[in-house]
Amino acid sequence: MDGDDPKDDSVEPKEEDWTLYSTAAYASVDDVWDDSIDDSKNDESEEEWFDGDDFDTGSSSVDWDSPPCPAPLGISHLIRIGVCNHCLHRVSGRRTEKDGAEGGSILRDEAFNRDAELSSSEIPELCPLCENLFDDTENIVERIAEQTGQVDHGTIQIGVHIPKDLIQEEDRIRTRHGAPGSRPLKSSFTESIQLGLNSIMEDVRFVRERPDLMILIDCLTLRVDVDIRPVFVYGRYRKLDRGIPQTRWPCRACRGRSDGCESCEGTGLQYVDSVQDLIGIPFVTALSGDDTSFHGMGREDIDVRCLGRGRPFVLEIKHPRNRRTDLDEMIKIVNESANGKVEINELSWCNKKEVSRIKETRSEKSYTIRFKIDQPPENNVIIESISNLNGVTLEQQTPKRVSHRRADKNRKRRITSIENILIEGNEVQFSVRCEAGTYVKELVHSDEGRTVPSVAGILETDCEVIWLDVEEIHAD
Repeated sequence: MDGDDPKDDSVEPKEEDWTLYSTAAYASVDDVWDDSIDDSKNDESEEEWFDGDDFDTGSSSVDWDSPPCPAPLGISHLIRIGVCNHCLHRVSGRRTEKDGAEGGSILRDEAFNRDAELSSSEIPELCPLCENLFDDTENIVERIAEQTGQVDHGTIQIGVHIPKDLIQEEDRIRTRHGAPGSRPLKSSFTESIQLGLNSIMEDVRFVRERPDLMILIDCLTLRVDVDIRPVFVYGRYRKLDRGIPQTRWPCRACRGRSDGCESCEGTGLQYVDSVQDLIGIPFVTALSGDDTSFHGMGREDIDVRCLGRGRPFVLEIKHPRNRRTDLDEMIKIVNESANGKVEINELSWCNKKEVSRIKETRSEKSYTIRFKIDQPPENNVIIESISNLNGVTLEQQTPKRVSHRRADKNRKRRITSIENILIEGNEVQFSVRCEAGTYVKELVHSDEGRTVPSVAGILETDCEVIWLDVEEIHAD
C-alpha cells in the first residue's frame, strides 16, 4: 500500500447489551406494575450511532446504499452530496457530447429532469471529491504559461501534489459510488492541466520521462514551480597545456567563497582555468544556462597533458533557456576562446544515461612518460630492465599524493605493453599501455615502495618524473 491508497475509515458500532434497555422485571411472567401510572418521564434519549460515512446535506443524511454509477440513482446520489460538474462527469461512467464540467452539467440537467426535487437539494460549498480544485485549472494554466513563455521547450512533464486526506476521501467515495474504472483525482486533474496548456501552446508534448520542463504544482497553495531540465553534450577534449585541472578547483584559503579572497584575487578558485570552464562557459552563454557539471571518463593530473583523440566527456548545462545550438559552430567557438589550452571534437547531443556510461567505462590508456635517473646504469641495462615490465601485474598501494581522497588499499593493475624506450643522458622516456586505474608515475618512482615492481625498484636507484602525457584513451 502506497501513501495515496485509501484507508478504511469506517467504524463498526459495537453490539449493544440488550439488558441495558430492559426493565428490572424482565424475567417475570406477570408484571405487577402493568396497571400503575409512571409519574416520572424518562430523560434518557436514545443513543445515536455515527459510523463516519454520513454526509450532512442540510435536511437529511445521504443513503449510502444507493447503487453506484452509471445508474441514475447513483448519479442522483453524487448530486445530493454536492459533487461538482467536473467530478460528476469523470466518475459517472456516462458518455456525453461534452467533456469535463460541460459534460457534468449535461448529466446534472438530465438528473433534474428525472427528479424535480433533486434541484432543491442544499449543496455544500466544496465538492467532496476535489474541494473545487478544478475551478483553479485556468489560473494554474496561466501561471505555467507566464513562467515558461521565455523558455525553449518541446516536452513537459506535469507533477501535482494533492493533500493525502483529500486523496483518501476522494478514493473512498469514488470506489463506492463511482462507475467502475473511473479515473482518480490526481490523474484527472493532471489531464485537465494538460488540456489547458495544449489550447495555448503549440507543438508541446507531455511525457513521463526526460522532459525539457518539469512543472510541479502544489494543489494546497496553488504554487507552480518550473524546473528547467538540463541538456547534455557528449564529446572529447584534448588538454594541450599543463597546469589546468579538469574541473573547478576551489581556493584552498577561502574554500571557494563567491566573493573570493586575497589569495585567489576574488575568483574563489585555486586555478583560474579549468577544462570544465574553458568548454562550459561558451555553452552557458549560447544556451543561456546557469552553470555546468562536467563528467569525464576518468581524469588526468593537473600537470599532465591529454593528447591523441582526447578524453571522452559529457557536459551538463543546467537550466538552459535555449536547448539547441549548432554544435559544429560551438567547436569553433570553444577552440578559439580556449586559446590553445584545450581543444574539443566529436560533439553530439545525448541524455543523462550517457553520464553513467562515461563513468562506468574502464578502458585501457596509453601514456608517454619522461623521467630522470639519479645514478643511471648502462643503457642496455636500463632498456632491458624497463622492457621486462612488459605484461607484468603491478601491486599498487594508494599513492600518498591521493591518500587524502582515496581509500588506502592495494590494487592490481596490468601493464599491457612498453615500447619506444629513449635514453638521453640521465633522462629516459618510454611509452606504456596499461589497464584503467594504473598509477603511471608510481610505476616509475615506486612511491617509496608502494608500487611493486617499479622502474626505480628494478634499477635500484631514485627516479624523478619530469612529465607525463596521455597519448590515447582506448574507448568508443
